[in-house]
Amino acid sequence: MATVYQRCKSDKRSVHYLCEKLRCGHAWTVRYREPGGAGARERLQSFEKKSQADAFAAKLRHDKYDGIYLDPKRGEITLRAYSTEWLQRQIISDSTYRNYESFLRIHLIPRLGDKTIAGVQRKDIEAFIAALLQRLAASTVCDRMKMVASLFQTAIKEKRRADDPTEGVKLPRSATHAVDEDEIPTLHEVDLIAKQISPQYRLTVYLQAGAGLRISETLAFTADCPRSDFLRMRRQVSSKAHREDCETRFIPLKHRTEGEYRDVPLPDFLAQEIDAHLRDWGTVTASGQEVLFAPRDRAKGTMPTATTYAYHFRKALKDAGIIKPGGSPKYTPHCLRHFFASTALAHGIPIHEVSRWLGHRSIKTTVDVYGHLVPASWDRCRTVMQTALRPGAPTS
Repeated sequence: MATVYQRCKSDKRSVHYLCEKLRCGHAWTVRYREPGGAGARERLQSFEKKSQADAFAAKLRHDKYDGIYLDPKRGEITLRAYSTEWLQRQIISDSTYRNYESFLRIHLIPRLGDKTIAGVQRKDIEAFIAALLQRLAASTVCDRMKMVASLFQTAIKEKRRADDPTEGVKLPRSATHAVDEDEIPTLHEVDLIAKQISPQYRLTVYLQAGAGLRISETLAFTADCPRSDFLRMRRQVSSKAHREDCETRFIPLKHRTEGEYRDVPLPDFLAQEIDAHLRDWGTVTASGQEVLFAPRDRAKGTMPTATTYAYHFRKALKDAGIIKPGGSPKYTPHCLRHFFASTALAHGIPIHEVSRWLGHRSIKTTVDVYGHLVPASWDRCRTVMQTALRPGAPTS
């Protein structure tokens, strides 16, 4: 419990001891012990007036009773040190870890790293967001601020601070995520890319365009993925899979945990492409898996990644003449997923099915990205509403 007293009247070490004045004007002291039992540290805090000391002591008793006492020392760790330690504790994918680490190193730590975790205020966060918008897109700022909010929420749970300085802070309106139709290759362009890319990677083009696989999933394709009329995807390659010192070359699918999988319909042409690849190239054992795209001649234990594969994809587009006016490649591997999604939706496949096959976290993501590519729904809506509100009237 907290004790309120004047040192001038009870502590022989005080320079004012022994003060006999009833209203001497000397400081009032609150002596209290931190939570934690008999071994907890004792602390002292001084106030000019008795009313201030009484109020502080009452708050201590209230906070201890409610279990919300905050040790000031726990909040004195710098944001630089706390954010680094916090990131190491997060269970996230390799690519997400890299994104978070670079954001902390390049943006958050240089601007706020010297402040204590308890000392960061709302105005600091508002100024930080304004500075970010000078360098990053609004959508990126909104995404990274989710990480910053999570960091402070963890600090609250660990009783390093009482509130979240990011709560209620206005974020910029992010641009729409809808895919630009210019980012979707035509069937002719898909076939050209498959023709020009290195022969051992021909199948990757059709796995992405014909099944909507991410490139990291495509490169992790194994001999047990094809089933009778569908593909069962269980893994993707790690971003470090090309390095000889990589211990885990395969990781769970995005938005999935270990052991979870995703099934995707297997069209006949794609089954034939897979059979042709197996006849021509066979498989290579890597980390206990019979993979289709591992290097054959050297570094047999390694795996290609999205980064190493990008060289072959860019070269194929340039060789095929599929380039922008400035000479850069017109598409990225992800654009082949756009081809899959847009083709399925244009032919009446329900968007919730497409969302499941793409492996999106939620159907909202699919609607945001591809919802505008379902033009038939506009005609159906016009017909339904006309019939419902004006039955019997002629339709145009």
